[in-house]
Amino acid sequence: MHIVFFTGAGISAESGLRTFRDSNGLWEEYRIEDVATPAAFARNPGLVLRFYDQRRRHVLEARPNPAHRAIAGLERDFDVDVVTQNVDDLHERAGSSRVLHLHGEILKARSTLDPGIVVPVKGPLLGLGDRCPLGSQLRPHIVWFGEEVPLLDDAARLVSSADILVVVGSSLQVWPAAGLVHAAQSHALIHVVDPRDLGDLLPHGGGGRFTHWKEKASTGIPMLADLLTKQYA
Repeated sequence: MHIVFFTGAGISAESGLRTFRDSNGLWEEYRIEDVATPAAFARNPGLVLRFYDQRRRHVLEARPNPAHRAIAGLERDFDVDVVTQNVDDLHERAGSSRVLHLHGEILKARSTLDPGIVVPVKGPLLGLGDRCPLGSQLRPHIVWFGEEVPLLDDAARLVSSADILVVVGSSLQVWPAAGLVHAAQSHALIHVVDPRDLGDLLPHGGGGRFTHWKEKASTGIPMLADLLTKQYA
């Protein structure tokens, strides 16, 4: 049984990491154009680096919550992959062994000369003058607005191979990542864990394929994990 979890900012919010789109979100303090685009980095690299230093500090201080741990725990009985829009490492710290980061990883940096050169960031800070082995400035290993999502095809292949797809913590509004749910095969069961009334955001069609768990991640995912274990393990 292959289970794929597609996770977004909502799952990490319960570990204290602020989201961008909710009230009191990060975009209320910063303009996307100033901190999360290639043009912003070219114009004011110091500001962009300081913004991600703040995010990195918060990630290092955060801890996995019951949702992260429940996902990792399912590896005892199932073939589990995680496709995440999140740039933190909370899935890995909870014990998940196969995590694909669609939008990059904040605890890593990459070369501005060769994007294939990726190195860990040691500590919370990445500064001007921190250089890759080729001598170019390092930048956050983050997919910025206006950049291609290089792992999107890999993520779609994982979703298309799932017997069960679980969507949790995602607004289903960030494209192209939100389109991944449509890569699921017709036989796949899809569970959406979200406390909101999702309305038209839920995928359409497929009869009883879709189940909406109107719970926050930290309660809904352990409940779903328990159900899946009882039904299929």
